[in-house]
Amino acid sequence: MKLLETISNLAGKYFAVWVILVAAVAYSIPKPFLPLGSYITILLGVVMFGMGLTLKPVDFKLVLQKPLPVITGVLAQFIIMPLGAFVIAYVMGLPNELAAGLVLLGSVPGGTASNVMVYLAKGNLALSVAMTSLSTLLAPLATPLILLALAGQWLPVDPYAMFLSIVQVIIIPITLGLVLKKVFPGTVEKSLNVIPLISVAAIIIIVSAVVSANVGNIATSGMLVFSAVILHNILGLALGYGTGVMLKLDESKRRAISIEVGMQNSGLGVALATAHFGPLAALPSVIAAVWHNISGPIIATYWSKKTVNEEETQMTDEGHEPQASVR
Repeated sequence: MKLLETISNLAGKYFAVWVILVAAVAYSIPKPFLPLGSYITILLGVVMFGMGLTLKPVDFKLVLQKPLPVITGVLAQFIIMPLGAFVIAYVMGLPNELAAGLVLLGSVPGGTASNVMVYLAKGNLALSVAMTSLSTLLAPLATPLILLALAGQWLPVDPYAMFLSIVQVIIIPITLGLVLKKVFPGTVEKSLNVIPLISVAAIIIIVSAVVSANVGNIATSGMLVFSAVILHNILGLALGYGTGVMLKLDESKRRAISIEVGMQNSGLGVALATAHFGPLAALPSVIAAVWHNISGPIIATYWSKKTVNEEETQMTDEGHEPQASVR
């Protein structure tokens, strides 16, 4: 078990490196990875099941005690990122599938990797976890409706089918994880340190499957999509922080909202795009899976060197231990 925990910690710590390496191999030798495409939904369900195992009642406590920062942050996420993606896709003149895929990336909830980045950035971890949890629970309704409104001009959107997909790959696995933790708390507690390894492996397989299916598309549109994803991420980080400034929140909450808004559940984006739009539409989320895990550590390292009032984080982060998981 000790060995597995060590490997799991290394896998989580160097997640971006593993993703880049596997993506490069899948791009160079795509054939062995092509059959993995049929397992994308199952693999994402495994990641979400792991999230359910790590959730605690305290994760939702902040929503009831201090709802304004949480609700405002979630609203900012579901407004800034989809609209930002829509504007970028329109201005850059992205092809229909890529445009819809970028809006889809902007419409999914925050990912659990953002919680680790907020912790490293000396942000308000309790707020970060609460935002991730609430946005994930709202996703079955919010994501399909946002896509219907913003991406319908590029590709047909079936909100009901997408609602069912999100329930299947997010809500049901998370619920199962919560139930299992309630029934077998001791066993689950002992296995928590291995969850990052399982999550990393699942996301890496998803990325390799989509990259192998998009070799031609990456060759022709890779730089265009990469530029759009980077711009989208920077926009989210900046406007998320600006939201905290406008609300006159303290520095730790500004950092939490910035990272939560800027980092998306790219794994969900890949699964939904592949199932409802096609493999090309999954490309923005695949690139985001790599880029968000590069930009996140960069901004976290920068902020970790900037002092913040310790009182802003000590009490609000009580009971939270960030899991080295991925999205």
